[in-house]
Amino acid sequence: MVWQTSVYSSAVQFHSKRDPSLFVFKAQHQTVHLLVYVDDIIITGSSSVQIQKLTSRLNSSFALKQLGKLHYFLPIQLKTLPDNSLVLTQSKYVIDLLQKTKMTEVQPISSPMTTTCKLSKSGSDLFSDPTLYRSIVGVLQYTTITRPEISFAVNKVCQFMSNPLDTHWTAVKRILRYLKGTPNHGIQLRPAISDQPIPLGGLWNADWASDVDDRRSTSGAAVYLGPNLISWWSRKQQVVARSSTEAEYWSLAQVTAEILWIQTILSELGVSFKTPVVFCDNQSAVALAHNPVLHTKTKHMEIDVFFVRDRVLTKQLIVHHIPGLDQWVDALTKPLSPTRFQFLKGKLNVIDTSPKSNHLEFKGGVLECCKGFAVIQLQS
Repeated sequence: MVWQTSVYSSAVQFHSKRDPSLFVFKAQHQTVHLLVYVDDIIITGSSSVQIQKLTSRLNSSFALKQLGKLHYFLPIQLKTLPDNSLVLTQSKYVIDLLQKTKMTEVQPISSPMTTTCKLSKSGSDLFSDPTLYRSIVGVLQYTTITRPEISFAVNKVCQFMSNPLDTHWTAVKRILRYLKGTPNHGIQLRPAISDQPIPLGGLWNADWASDVDDRRSTSGAAVYLGPNLISWWSRKQQVVARSSTEAEYWSLAQVTAEILWIQTILSELGVSFKTPVVFCDNQSAVALAHNPVLHTKTKHMEIDVFFVRDRVLTKQLIVHHIPGLDQWVDALTKPLSPTRFQFLKGKLNVIDTSPKSNHLEFKGGVLECCKGFAVIQLQS
């Protein structure tokens, strides 16, 4: 927080109310954005001249080390594709993880979890090295920043960190075997058309009573800005849902809150967007969002019902039903067959950036770094 306060007082005109790491500088109808993490700063904007001026002002207050165009930040690599889209990967991070676990020579597989996998806390086959289990699972959690398709599997093995069993470690090793075959996969971000409002929306889903130990449901959601996946999660619900409709509605309330936060960030950045649209394959949950009558069966979830319905009635949110086959968030709520998993992985904008892939063309073995971004580091 000391760096953030110093940066704000030195050169920045606006500090985001929703994201304490985001700072904005405006001058001569141009805008520069700064994203601060500890002593690292990403700086980008609409004018290279204003970027240079702001960098000089910061340099007069701090000792800065300018690292050039953005290509590596917090173990996340950025690659630019021929169509000017970006891919965020953690290839080196994944390879280091495989080396740490001595799984660089294992046979890769096409999905991170089997469809019949039912992990439980019950069992006497205690894993011999709980510290190793917690360490590896913690690393896998960070990997989900650029690998949304493994979010469900990683969330599942995270639930047993206090007392891991051999069966849980087997599930972890399967995730590692999947990563062995996909180290260069990452999430793609495509350019958006800047002269018109950008579509904002998402999908949500819940796997009702899926936990064999306490019958809590698993929620999953994916939020898109234009063609880009910008937020996603797979998590166990905090309470036991008495019906699939209730489980789905908890997820709807969560995705609604997330979209409201994203709307605020976009407004601060001056980005125009369309009315958010969310989709679900549960007709009862969709009907409940539109029904102005509060049924007695929903009194125990009254806050969430009103929270969503108020936004629907004021046309701040549109809720639609979709067929089950079009529910992309299944990848975040349940284990899938390899064929279905590979299909939904593409819907989550995860692509292969390896040289043999058609998604990325190497020119002379060198990738051009992302244009318009720069990285600077505050030196103590």
